[in-house]
Amino acid sequence: MPSFEQLSELLDPAGTVLLTVECQQGVVGQDSALPELAKEARSSGALAHVARLVDAAHESGVQVIHAVAERRPDGRGANRNARLFRAAERLPVQQLTGTTAVRIAPPIEVAEEDFVVRRLHGLSPIAGTDVDPLLRNLGCRTLVVTGVSANIAIPNAVFDAVNRGYTVVVPADAVAGVPSEYTPAMVRNTLALVATITTTDDVLACFKRRR
Repeated sequence: MPSFEQLSELLDPAGTVLLTVECQQGVVGQDSALPELAKEARSSGALAHVARLVDAAHESGVQVIHAVAERRPDGRGANRNARLFRAAERLPVQQLTGTTAVRIAPPIEVAEEDFVVRRLHGLSPIAGTDVDPLLRNLGCRTLVVTGVSANIAIPNAVFDAVNRGYTVVVPADAVAGVPSEYTPAMVRNTLALVATITTTDDVLACFKRRR
């Protein structure tokens, strides 16, 4: 874990962006297509921690970007080159454009100044989306990555951000995956090699200090 001073230096609001990944109703909401993941995101406290971070970002002037995965009703442009994509087509809840499933899930609040970036293909919230150009235009140097899932989208986001030259901070208690024991092992053995690992409370303390 970094010292408070080290973390505070990384999280200068002028160069920091908070990214929430797939925190949408059809993924982590009450009527999720992935009930096991939704249950873990809520019971672990990860979703509540994301909401706290978003609220604090709004108060401290840190830009927030919400990355949403969705698909057209006709499926055009969506990937079918992995078992995950084919399985998703058969789920009872579909992440269809314009539906409740792709709205940001409570208790996370979306402010007028937030960006909501939607993708129709792939596994990553960053590669092939508007996220990277937005980060560059916003002057981002540090990206705080939160959300789901620790199995796929979160490591994709972290690797893609690092490959593009951003410093990544991951509040480990604000990400979730399945099974529950997988997330801390993945964070410790994989993400910790390329990102700064911390906690929600420590990020909140840095945000508050900068107000």
